[in-house]
Amino acid sequence: MVIKTIDTKFLVKKFAVYGYNLHPSAVEELRNCSVSIDDLLKELQRICDGKFIITAEDIREAEKRARERYSKRLTVKKETAEKKEEKVCGELQILKDVTGRSTCRGDVEDFIAYFNSRYEKILRILRGRVNPVPVSSLWKLRSEKVDVVGIVNDVREVNENTAIIELEDKTGIVNVLASGKIKEEAMELVGDEVIGVSGTINGNRIIADRIIFPDVPINNGRKKRSFRMVFISDIHFGSKTFLKEEWERFVSWINCESGNEKLVELAEEVKYVFVAGDVVDGVGIYPEQEKELEIVDIYQQYETAAEYFDMIRKDVKIIVSPGNHDAVRQAEPQPALPKEFSSLFSNNVVCVGNPSMIDVSGVKVLMYHGRSLDDLISKINRLNYAKPQEALFELLKRRHLSPMYGERVPIAPEKEDYLVIDEVPDVLHSGHVHTYGTGFYRGIFVVCSSTWQSQTEFQKKVNLNPMPGIVAVYQPGGEVVRLRFYSE
Repeated sequence: MVIKTIDTKFLVKKFAVYGYNLHPSAVEELRNCSVSIDDLLKELQRICDGKFIITAEDIREAEKRARERYSKRLTVKKETAEKKEEKVCGELQILKDVTGRSTCRGDVEDFIAYFNSRYEKILRILRGRVNPVPVSSLWKLRSEKVDVVGIVNDVREVNENTAIIELEDKTGIVNVLASGKIKEEAMELVGDEVIGVSGTINGNRIIADRIIFPDVPINNGRKKRSFRMVFISDIHFGSKTFLKEEWERFVSWINCESGNEKLVELAEEVKYVFVAGDVVDGVGIYPEQEKELEIVDIYQQYETAAEYFDMIRKDVKIIVSPGNHDAVRQAEPQPALPKEFSSLFSNNVVCVGNPSMIDVSGVKVLMYHGRSLDDLISKINRLNYAKPQEALFELLKRRHLSPMYGERVPIAPEKEDYLVIDEVPDVLHSGHVHTYGTGFYRGIFVVCSSTWQSQTEFQKKVNLNPMPGIVAVYQPGGEVVRLRFYSE
């Protein structure tokens, strides 16, 4: 209530209710007062107990105390918010990330170390399910039944019923004959993945009885938590086709400012937002991209991204990894955004690499932009962009985020293969393909998140139909809610 706009009669009556008479000088002082009447009266009751006439000096002292008390309330509120944010930070741990650890030079030794790392990591996963022998020792064995573990060099279809898998370990190469149902599995193998084979020695080859994938174990004891997570990706700030209105609707919802009571309650439970890459549209990513850019400067694109993320309430932690449109190296694994860009974001934004394993309150989230989905969908006929979660199931089955080396995804030959899924996550989050899908694979929640960009001219040329503005809201161990902020 602004005192300057209140007439003298009202002031006199208001103070009379509380047993006070106003001195004429007090009335004039009230007109210059910057605090509310209610706050002022509360302070007067503290300092003028038993006093009948209120003077200008009394008003000044009450105003001073009211301002001090208000300032203390703001400080306490700020400290509470900071402690809450510190608590959120303390519950977040980055378990796996190449950022600051890259040693790749691209020489022959790096490639050897990279594939050895891939082989050894998946071999450790397969041990216990198979008892592998080196390929070079196969022909010395008296037993006809053998297990081998190797990297798939090639798969050739011999006829309708038979295929040959060329399998290589550190000691040599062996051909594996796959027939019947095993042949069907063989034809879905992708180059450079590591598998186990159990079979019978027949001359200089193995007749396969079964193919053993590293796969993830079945997890029936999913971790139940009270908070919720939101999964988004492919925002493409800076593009002319960025869906600004839809983004603002999303922000309004997550800030508990819109929607019915149930939606507001849902938003209140959100503690984390995961962003799986392509934060900005970038510059020079595809031919004639500049024609489709609203912002042609990469730094300004990230400034805009920071402004839009800043709209989200600060008690929500935002974990951001890069994609192929972001200003980091194209080769995977990608480090986190460099400081010149990450420093633009507010304190509740954490920048991580691609891929990254993040532990939030005991829930392990594996975040990967998803560029390898293009390779996998083009290789395995039953997969498609309409159900991208099924392609993610295949990555979990193969325990590798980008098994096909030398295809569309450039991969840096690090001494360690960061793309192996050696630690089993509770959540696998991806994006890239601009479509949406969720599901559970052996107890792991899998989400391919939507885009915030409408169809571009380039996407029209390659017949890519996006599914924009869809958000997955997940309660660990509980339900998945699908929200749509885009209306055609």
